[in-house]
Amino acid sequence: MKPGRIILALVIVAKLMMLTHTAHAADVGPSGNPLPRFVSLSPEVAYLRTGPGLQYPVAWVYNRRHLPLEIIDEHGAWRQVRDIEGTKGWMHVRLLSSKRSAMLVGKKLELHSDPEAASRVVLTAEGGVIGWTRLCRGDWCRMEIEGTEGWIERSHLWGVYPEETLE
Repeated sequence: MKPGRIILALVIVAKLMMLTHTAHAADVGPSGNPLPRFVSLSPEVAYLRTGPGLQYPVAWVYNRRHLPLEIIDEHGAWRQVRDIEGTKGWMHVRLLSSKRSAMLVGKKLELHSDPEAASRVVLTAEGGVIGWTRLCRGDWCRMEIEGTEGWIERSHLWGVYPEETLE
């Protein structure tokens, strides 16, 4: 192999190693918490800003308490979040709660008494309804919606990751 090609190969390997290291380092944010991660919106009204600070303009106003949001980046006391529609922006950490909620995705969805489709239906709800995520195992999550608890298939939720286990 010619010296020029050896150097090129070494440069490519070094860049790939840097990318791999960066990807692993990005798994934990400056706060020590994992990135990305889901949280819920605390107040009834919250402002999504174009940057991490009060000096940045408001891009969106949320009027939905407990809305699940995904934290994708951190900068000081500010968190970059993404909503179910893919809208991204920055919120102050005081507006967010680690209490996990999830939004039902679909038309009419059923919560079951047990984590199996053949079990008794305890609640039927429309897509867009938000509930508290109690636990997730395998393909099912236990949710609480307005005081009623039941199991729903994970694929019908936005607010939990496909392989995430919640206890």
